Amino acid sequence: MNYPELFLKKHEDKRLRQGHLWVFSNEIDIKRSPLEQFTAGDLVLVNDSAGKALGVAYINPNALICARLLTRKPNSSIGEKFFKARLMQALALRQRLFEQPFYRLVFGESDGLPGLVIDRYDTVLSVQITTAGMEMHKSLLVKVLVDLLQPSAILLKNDNSQRQLENLSLQPELAYGEMPDRLIIEENNTRFIINVAAGQKTGWFYDHRCSRAQFAQWSKGLKVLDLFSYAGAWGITAAVAGAAEVICVDSSESALALAVESATLNQVQDKMQFVRSDVFEFLKQAREQNLHFDAIVLDPPALIKRKKDHKAGYEAYRRLNHLALQVLSNDGILVSASCSHHLSRDNLHEILRSSARHIDRHLVLFASGGQGPDHPVLPAMPETEYLKTFFCAVSSRI
Repeated sequence: MNYPELFLKKHEDKRLRQGHLWVFSNEIDIKRSPLEQFTAGDLVLVNDSAGKALGVAYINPNALICARLLTRKPNSSIGEKFFKARLMQALALRQRLFEQPFYRLVFGESDGLPGLVIDRYDTVLSVQITTAGMEMHKSLLVKVLVDLLQPSAILLKNDNSQRQLENLSLQPELAYGEMPDRLIIEENNTRFIINVAAGQKTGWFYDHRCSRAQFAQWSKGLKVLDLFSYAGAWGITAAVAGAAEVICVDSSESALALAVESATLNQVQDKMQFVRSDVFEFLKQAREQNLHFDAIVLDPPALIKRKKDHKAGYEAYRRLNHLALQVLSNDGILVSASCSHHLSRDNLHEILRSSARHIDRHLVLFASGGQGPDHPVLPAMPETEYLKTFFCAVSSRI
């Protein structure tokens, strides 16, 4: 294959050779390979400064992450055979890990398909394409998915802020089949009603599956507060496993409506309450009313989306954990999670330490978790590891 060539500056090949897949715009030798000669989505051959080929990537000359490596084989053709091989490899791993067809099928760079996320809900596929390079191949991608999985529907969920950075349309697109208004999925012996088209991100958050299962086993007989509950994944799973009482709090009316239906579907509606509220406001009022809960799940959306937002986001995480600890019963359990890549595990660890000391509580970490096995981590790319969860036992001062 004769791809146009992209040359890196001297010594800028090190990270790629160690296994990373991204090339930043300031790493490119723009004298040898001027960026204006490329169109967003073009395939290029990436070379080091000595002219040695490093692999084939797609490029967006207008983006900070300028190129993303697809293969380290410089003569590879990026066509149907390539996509079929990558998707079959991803599918084989998930089928080994899960008995039922409910999982994240493709997790971007970790599955060798940068800019692509696919969640599988049995015969329905929810697809997020976040880069111009992957967008150029969407028709081919859909064809391969249809051939491989015979889905009933493929929805391109394009309402993602990352697409704005690559000047891509935010209009969702039904690429194949007919999309039902509602789906029933199964996770941890619990059934949930979801709305993929109207839901956040791809419609469901599979990443906390393992932590939710673990928490459910530890919440039997407890009064549980599920904050930022979305469609009730933590709370309903806990109720099914034997929690005595569960309160789900979220600001989204539509998400809570689905949670109400799912509670009824699992016959746990009598022990559940659903509160539409801002979580910060709910916690403040709970503190003022001297309410307490045996177990609290704190699973907020990403509060630090960009590196420059770290200070404000860190403070928001600190306030949340501080407020939650104030309404946690003695000898209670706090599950504190963050899906912000820019909040490190050490950051969350420190937030928990300082918040507990500030209100004179004894807090110990008795377990930790992260993203489920259908969100595999590429060791050379810390960006692929984003989820962190701490299980804390909290008592009065000792």
